[in-house]
Amino acid sequence: MLALAGCASVPPPDASMNQAQAQIQSAREAGAADYDPVDFGFAQDKFQQAQAAMSNRKYADAANLAEESMADASLARTKALLGAARAQIQQKVQANGALRAQNEEARAENAQHEAQQRAQLAQQQAAAAAPAEGGSAAAPAQPASVAPALPAQAPIQQDMPAPSSSVLSAPQDGGFQTVPDNRGTPASGASTQGGQP
Repeated sequence: MLALAGCASVPPPDASMNQAQAQIQSAREAGAADYDPVDFGFAQDKFQQAQAAMSNRKYADAANLAEESMADASLARTKALLGAARAQIQQKVQANGALRAQNEEARAENAQHEAQQRAQLAQQQAAAAAPAEGGSAAAPAQPASVAPALPAQAPIQQDMPAPSSSVLSAPQDGGFQTVPDNRGTPASGASTQGGQP
């Protein structure tokens, strides 16, 4: 009679059972099965034991098991939220690292491009300065095998052909006879250019 009276005095813990079930569902949605499978498994096992106690009308045991199930489910949910937050932080850290790497690569490419532009500019400046320096410098020496070019000269006139021996006569009085000019006029008998003895 006392045992029956004790069982009858404890009401079914329906509210605790409903809360434990809701807490397990919340932990599942938070990802407790992935981030904290141990505590989440404890919560599920104790809830099943609480359901068995309810079926056997062991309401006191069912109430205790439901409370323990809620505690385990709440712990699993908290750890799941913490694990999800850490995962998000890790993803952000990795994303930031990737962005930093891209920025460093972009900076390196920009520095290389700038160095190339500076080198090209220096080459252009050197090429532009070379003709000016070359104009004031002495002309490069010619190879030994090549003779220096002669200065330009006026065209050489052709010599007149020498008169034949029949035209010339022996000098008179030790003088010289002039050569007939081109017009065919005979020369004078005595040459005045030879001089007298």
